[in-house]
Amino acid sequence: MRIATCNVNGIRAAARKGMGRWIGQADADILLLQEVRAPVELVPALIGEGYEVIAEACRIKGRAGVAVAVRRGIETGQVRAGLEYDADAGEPDVDSGRWLEVELPGFGLTVVSAYLHSGDAKSEEKMAAKYFHLDAVTARIGQLRAEGRAVVAGDFNIVRSEGDIKNWKPNHNRTAGVLDEEIAYLDAWFGEFGLVDVHRELTGEARIAYTWWSQRGKAFENDAGWRIDYQMATRALADLARAARVDRAPSREARFSDHAPLVVDYEL
Repeated sequence: MRIATCNVNGIRAAARKGMGRWIGQADADILLLQEVRAPVELVPALIGEGYEVIAEACRIKGRAGVAVAVRRGIETGQVRAGLEYDADAGEPDVDSGRWLEVELPGFGLTVVSAYLHSGDAKSEEKMAAKYFHLDAVTARIGQLRAEGRAVVAGDFNIVRSEGDIKNWKPNHNRTAGVLDEEIAYLDAWFGEFGLVDVHRELTGEARIAYTWWSQRGKAFENDAGWRIDYQMATRALADLARAARVDRAPSREARFSDHAPLVVDYEL
């Protein structure tokens, strides 16, 4: 089974810029898309007839949005959108259009398209929302781990270590996504929770391919990127991973998003 994840940075714009060509070339069984930013009724046609599409829009128009596209012929089961919250504990819109689970009963597998908050190191309010969301993600991860084979994939908006960002020193503990308090969540998920950073496990601990580049300046041309897109799998699934790659476009003009897709093949 080939699973591909990508933040499309607006699916309508991505479709105009060639996303469909990538979908055809990637030949993925499962597409996990983030920052879709479109009404759910428009999404299936933009992905194509070969997939059953489940989408979840943000309650705030033009923001967030996630989708799971499953190759036709693969049975889908229960769908779960959003995470559990205590209504008195925080902002109810914090998770809107950011978490979508689909069960694949024929494979005993749950796939999750996740778009975690970016945050803003200069805004206490935005960072509080990010940490609140990360706490909810942590709680659900604990449940998924106990339920069986699962993969949580998407734009986590956090680098894992110095090797996952070109410019570590000027960003570390200064920029959202590179704060120790954020990185501690990844350390927990890949540590005590026992989940696996599939891309890193297959590629090794040395610097591996980035998945996002700022639109400013020549970040893409200079490969001044960040690795913030992950496929995080339970050990039972990670043991079946055979190959991982980042579909980095050959040029800025050839990109359909500011993110590059992360593609992993599992032997299921």
